Formats: sequence, C-alpha cells, structure tokens
Amino acid sequence: MNAFALHLQTPRGRGHTPPAGFTGAAGGAACGDLIRISVALRDGVSVTDAGFDASGCGATIAAGSAAVSLVRGAPLLEAARVGVDAIAAELGGLMPGKRHAAELAADALHRALGQAARLRGQLEPRGDRVLVAMSGGVDSSVAALVSAREGDEVAAVTLELWSDPDNDGEQSCCSAQAVRRARTLAHDMGLPHLTLDLRDEFRAGVVEPWLADHGAGLTPNPCVRCNGEVRLDAMLDLADRLGAGSLATGHYARVAREADAGGDGAETPLLRAAVDPAKDQSYMLAALAPDSLARMRFPLGRLRKDEVREIAAQAGLPTARAPESQDLCFLAGTGRAAFLARHGGLGERRGEIVDRAGRALGHHRGHHGFTVGQRRGLGVGGGEALYVLATEARANTVTVGTREDLRTERVTVRELVLHRGASRVDRVKLRYRSRPLACKVAGDLGPGRHPRASLELEEAVYGAAPGQLACLMDGDVVIGHATIAR
Repeated sequence: MNAFALHLQTPRGRGHTPPAGFTGAAGGAACGDLIRISVALRDGVSVTDAGFDASGCGATIAAGSAAVSLVRGAPLLEAARVGVDAIAAELGGLMPGKRHAAELAADALHRALGQAARLRGQLEPRGDRVLVAMSGGVDSSVAALVSAREGDEVAAVTLELWSDPDNDGEQSCCSAQAVRRARTLAHDMGLPHLTLDLRDEFRAGVVEPWLADHGAGLTPNPCVRCNGEVRLDAMLDLADRLGAGSLATGHYARVAREADAGGDGAETPLLRAAVDPAKDQSYMLAALAPDSLARMRFPLGRLRKDEVREIAAQAGLPTARAPESQDLCFLAGTGRAAFLARHGGLGERRGEIVDRAGRALGHHRGHHGFTVGQRRGLGVGGGEALYVLATEARANTVTVGTREDLRTERVTVRELVLHRGASRVDRVKLRYRSRPLACKVAGDLGPGRHPRASLELEEAVYGAAPGQLACLMDGDVVIGHATIAR
C-alpha cells in the first residue's frame, strides 16, 4: 500500500481533538473541502498531541492525516517547518490537482500552531534567536535574509489581519493568500514559520476606529494605529513565547540610543529616520512605545531600496522584482468609498459644498469622502481653484476656499506623547509623504502625555488634516507624536 492510500484508509488522528488543544480551520463552501487540525503543546515546547477532522475529497483527508503524523512529538519550531511540500512528500507526492488539499492542511495546521505558540509557547530564551515579521514581499524577506546572515537563529511570523470576499487577497499583505505566500517563502528559505490570526483584534483596534473617524469628519491614519497598538505588540509577545530576544521587520527606519533625561546613565531607544528618505517609514512607526522599540530591529534602515532588491536578486529570492503594495491592506482590490459604505454604513449622502460665508456652491455625496487640503473631486468649476478647508459631520457640509485660506503657521494637536522634553523638538511631519517642517512646541512641556498643545511653524503649511499624525522630531530622531486637532 502506498503512502497516500495508507493515510486515506487509516487516517491518523481523524476525529480526535486533544485536550487543551488549539484548532485551526481552512477551506469551506468555496471549494467544498473543509479541514480542522488541533494541536496541544507539552510544557510549551513541543507538540504532544494532534488530531484532525475533514470533509470533502479523499486527498483532504489524507493531507490531514499526513500533517498530524508530521507534527506529533515534534518541537514547536520544527513543527513550524511543516508546509505544503512536506505534507505532499509524506503522501508520496501529489499531482498538481491534489496539492490544494495539502495547502488547506498547511493553512489549518499553521493557524493552530500560531494560536498554541501565542498562548502556550514557553521556549527557553536565546539571545541569538530573532523573530522576523514576513509579509511575503521583498523588504521582509531581505530582513529575514540579513538577520540569518548575521548569525541569528531566525523564525518567521505572518499576520492574518483581514478577510473579505470583496477584496483581492492577492494584492493584500495580510490576507489568507498573503499568509500562504509568506509561509512558502519562509520554508523555501529554510525557516520555521508561524501564522497569527489577529482578524478580530485588527477589526476592533484599527478598522472600526478608522470607520468611526471618517464618520466624524476626520482623516485617520490606520497604519500608525496598527503598528502602535496591534501588529507589533502581538509579534513582540510571540517573540517572548518563542524565546526570541528581538523582533525584526522590513520597515525602513533605525533606532537611536541615548542617555535618559533622568541623569542615571540609562539608555532608552528613540526612533530614527532611515538612510533612504524616499522609503523612510519612521512616521508610520512613531506611536511605538519605547519599551517595544527596545526589542525591535530594522535591518533595512541603513539600506536603499535598490540595494534591497539587489540583495534579493543575488540570493535568488522570488520577491526581488515583486511590486509594492500601494493601498491600505484592508482596501486591496476595493475602493475606499465602497468599503466605507459596506463596513461603516457611510454611503452616499447628499450635502452642500459651501464657502467660508456659508453660501452654497454645489453638492457632494458625503462629507466622509473629503479631507482638508483636497482639491480634486469637488465638482465646483469656474474661477479660482478651490480646496477643502473643513468638513462638518453633523451638517454634512464641506467648506471650501482658496489655497491661501488653508495657510497656517500654527497647528493644534491633541493626545501629545513626548519621549523627551518639548524643547528638543525642531521639526514636524504632518503627513507620511510630506517633508519635515521647522517648528517648536509652544510651552515648556516635559516628557510624558499632554492632552493638548500648539505647534508653531517657521513656515506656513497649506492644510493640516485633523485626525492625521503629527510626528515630532529633533533632526532625524522622533521625539514624540500627537494627533492633529480641528
């Protein structure tokens, strides 16, 4: 009897759910095959038991049995090396038409392993072990490669953050398809890989506030919230469980270490802009707490994008020429207006476009479709070019005026967080892709949290959008952050 027939006729662990086990599922109505795999950890170190259940074609049942056989008794990080190829090999090889079953089994297995590692993992700490966040793109794959070349023991993790049948999962960096691509890449690089399913946390902590802010007439930046409150904290917690001393990501940023203001000689880390200003992502990471930043590594912070692609090409990584994602991960393949309507109830709502005196100039389809400083899409023709000056949620109005009406040299911010005294601040970034503007913080504010503050700019800015992050800097070092107020 060949291996496939053996696993099909006498499937190992079918119908068995280990006590205190963790379960992952894959498949469903779209393909007709469904598989659930459960694993239990012994002392948080190895897979002591595993079982599965499946419905659909015989290949799915055989793949579930093969996955269970491969991980029972395996150390956690060895189990994390089991993927599609290993499952197919356990079955004696699979024809292309049957590999879908191994993919489903791998998806379910890694969802289960990710839960188990996140909640029960207790690997012994190792200073040379690093957890790398892998999205499946060129930046994260090179971050993993550089970490491995520096002599670290590397494990990879990918987050599943969003699932929406109306999205294009192939374009997203956090869909089930993206997780699968990243896992395949990690295994091809010889790395163990875990999946964290954070869809509930992402919806509650990122998407719902983003929708609420749009409804309130603000211009939110969900990536700042995601990095500061959801993604990186979850991966740092997993790093603790895996005994990893640090978390590496493919962000373009650096870490600066300097003596604390307390005078005790202690050093605390501050975020620093990347060498490549065109790719710098320190703005998106500005809300990271210093305690989190202390355990972060940014291997690409000293590299330029063309250098990163060259490293990938020389290593033969398939990501070397992969295109970059250009939109928010949860918008992949769908329009912002359609998403706001479907998930936030923010559909078309006819309102007035008015000037500063309140005179009606035209109509719009919903205030939530506009942001301060916007020029295009107003539909008000003739005369001097007009820009959005403000939006009002309750009245559903959009106020417009000239570019000069947008001009301001003072920006009010709320929820200010300072890692050093305000006297250190000499510039601010008011949007991700904008250049830093020379400024100072009004008042003698010390390190800590402040409910409200005023930024005095040395040159005028034309449109500071309420809801966006204000990234406060001393040269190229991030001193603090705040949210632009109305």
